[in-house]
Amino acid sequence: MTGYTFSRELRLLTPAQFKSVFSNPIKASSAEITLLAIPNTENHPRLGLTVAKKHVRRANQRNRVKRLVRESFRLHQHELPPIDIVVLVRGGVLAMENADLHKLIEKLWRKLSRRCNG
Repeated sequence: MTGYTFSRELRLLTPAQFKSVFSNPIKASSAEITLLAIPNTENHPRLGLTVAKKHVRRANQRNRVKRLVRESFRLHQHELPPIDIVVLVRGGVLAMENADLHKLIEKLWRKLSRRCNG
């Protein structure tokens, strides 16, 4: 059985790991969310989140967005190639319902997978 956890090895943890993704990324984006990715040497994808206070003022709103993105990643991690992903969030995400946000993130996972594999 494949696990659907979000363990420590599935996360980008250090500033150096984030910086490497920002250097020359493959992008998939919408008006509200941008995914940046680079191939990694692991055999699984890793996720890093950045939700700026500039775009999402309140902590509970930032936490909601991060929780939804992490949950979506957890469920779709086995469909993704071995890449390091950084999720950037803009202010328009606050107006979205949870279900709409979930659909948007799923669409961006698929787009990113195609671009990294193709």
